[in-house]
Amino acid sequence: MQRLLTFLSPTFPVGAFAWSQGLETAIADRRIVDAASLREWMAGLIAHGGLRSEAILLAHAYHATDDAASLAALAELGVALTAPAERYLETTLTAQAFITATRAWGSDVAARLPDPCPYPVAVGAIAADQDIELGDALLGYLTATIQAQVSVAVRLVPLGQTAGLEVIATLEPPVASLALFAATASLDDIGGIAYAAEIAQMRHETIGVRVFRS
Repeated sequence: MQRLLTFLSPTFPVGAFAWSQGLETAIADRRIVDAASLREWMAGLIAHGGLRSEAILLAHAYHATDDAASLAALAELGVALTAPAERYLETTLTAQAFITATRAWGSDVAARLPDPCPYPVAVGAIAADQDIELGDALLGYLTATIQAQVSVAVRLVPLGQTAGLEVIATLEPPVASLALFAATASLDDIGGIAYAAEIAQMRHETIGVRVFRS
C-alpha cells in the first residue's frame, strides 16, 4: 500500500497536473459551473465513459504482467480507444514518465511494455510486478484520477476546496463499485457512451485560452 500511495501521489513525476481530459473545455462551455454539475459529469465518466474502460484495461494488464504479447495487445486496444489526439498524448506520455520513474523500485516490466503504451496498462502491469493487490491498484488509480479532475475544477470553475472535497466524497461509492467490477470484467465489457466528454476532449485544442494540455 505504501508503494501504491507513492506511485499515485500527485507529486509522483508523471506530469498528470498538466492535463484536464477535456474538463477545461466543458468548463469553458459552461457545462460545469458548480459542484452539482461537476459531480454529474464525473459520475457519467465513471459509469459510461473512458474511466470505466481504463479500469478494465488496468485489470487485464495486471494479469498479463509477465506476457509481453498480451501487454502489446492491450496497449494497442487502449490506444485505439483513445480517439482525441490530446488524450492520446496524455495517456502515452504519462505512461512513459510512470515507467521511467518506477525503475527506482527495480521494476523490470519496462522491457515487456510496448511503446506507445497507455497509462492504465503501464500502471496495471507495474502494480502486479510490485506485488500490489489488484483491488488496491484499481481503487487507487480511479481515486487519483477523480481527485485530479476535481482539482482542475477547483481551479477553473472555480470551486471552493470544501465543495471539491464534497464531490470527491459523494463519488466514493461509484468509484468503489467500478473497482470491484473491473477486477473481474472481460474485455468485452469495454465500451462507453460518454460522447459529450469525448467531444470536449477533441475540441480542447481549438479553444482560445488554455491552461491545460488536454
